[in-house]
Amino acid sequence: MSAPDFSIVGAGLSGPLMACYLGQSGAVVELHEKRFDPRKGTDGPGKSINLALSTRGLHALQEVGIQEEILKSAIPMPGRMIHSPTGDLTFQPYGKDASEVINSVSRGGLNCALLDAAEKLETVSVFFDHRCEGADLDAGTATLKDSGGGLHTTTGASLIGADGAFSAVRGAMQKSNRFDYSQDFLEHGYKELAIPAAEGGGFRMEKNALHIWPRGKYMMIALPNQDGSFTCTLFWPFDGPNSFSALTRDEDVLAFFKTTFPDAVPLMPTLLEDYKANPVGSLVTVRAAPWHYKDKVVLLGDAAHAVVPFLGQGMNASFEDCSVLNACLKEHKNDRAQAFADYSVMRKKNTDALADLAIANFKEMRDHTASSAFLLKKTGERVLARLFPGFFIPLYSLITFTNTPYAEAVERAANQNRVIRTALIVLIVVFILLARCCT
Repeated sequence: MSAPDFSIVGAGLSGPLMACYLGQSGAVVELHEKRFDPRKGTDGPGKSINLALSTRGLHALQEVGIQEEILKSAIPMPGRMIHSPTGDLTFQPYGKDASEVINSVSRGGLNCALLDAAEKLETVSVFFDHRCEGADLDAGTATLKDSGGGLHTTTGASLIGADGAFSAVRGAMQKSNRFDYSQDFLEHGYKELAIPAAEGGGFRMEKNALHIWPRGKYMMIALPNQDGSFTCTLFWPFDGPNSFSALTRDEDVLAFFKTTFPDAVPLMPTLLEDYKANPVGSLVTVRAAPWHYKDKVVLLGDAAHAVVPFLGQGMNASFEDCSVLNACLKEHKNDRAQAFADYSVMRKKNTDALADLAIANFKEMRDHTASSAFLLKKTGERVLARLFPGFFIPLYSLITFTNTPYAEAVERAANQNRVIRTALIVLIVVFILLARCCT
């Protein structure tokens, strides 16, 4: 095999997907991952949140030809199921009809499927146990260390950093002149819990829904798995009266759950074991610019734009990165620097918009989804979407069920809302004038 055209650091999700794109185009690719091969074991419990796969991610998977395979193990969720403090249930559809769904997928299962797809390509080589220690931007190479302490240097002509929110490749770029970087942590963390399958198999709750227990300043969610279980995630403050730091004794944890999530507790026989065994994860937003260095280095996914998970778009946005970068490389076949620059400019404004939307949706999920005003608003949006399908598309639908660039979706939704407000004002004025004429 000839010398690699690209070296990719990070084989989580966007890394192997990008390897598929490049390998299918005939490029020689080496893909490096710090972990051992996940297909031969797991990283242990409590280290991931189930993923919500929607239109943008599906589009990218379709482009590399594995969409149908992934959907075979996905569970469609046409809406959210809201659990009140008294155990009452309210189903809220996501879209205007049953065709608009998000899909619950296992992060681990998806990762393995992407690695399998990449390794099937003759020009792609995958290496595990290679931790990135740093990068040489001018050479476009990374220094990697294996578990035995041995050092390796990538040999690709260009380096792609797909190594997550705390990217070592981006770390090298941060030392370069005029590189902007910020990270913002939420005051909330997350802990993974579980609802097992019913005895003999089957689901203990509605299968085709994303379950939410909104409780004001915090919440719990649950996504279905193929085996009948649900992956639950508790989003809770790190500090304060009701927080990870405050509730540490078994009896206090149980009392809190029985009071706050009473209908969930009977479904969680390993609640205390899971709570004590699983780590508390942090939730960070990363913004960086530029995403590239000449024709030598470019960033993908969380390495460039980590977002909090509350809009279900982190993975979808990362997959969209791969699609856009691939298109830019095709457009500028003989000018990789221009391809990287175009990609960076195109994606930066959109993922910045997504970061703001994701934080705002956390507040909506925990504070508003249980309110009658929220239900009325969503019902109104669905009615308008059906009445004016060519004009009105709710912001959530633009984000989740179309490939409209995120920043453009925000602008379009704002314009729609202005038109609707103006129309309502006009209708009210007309109604008042007619009432006066009739008296």
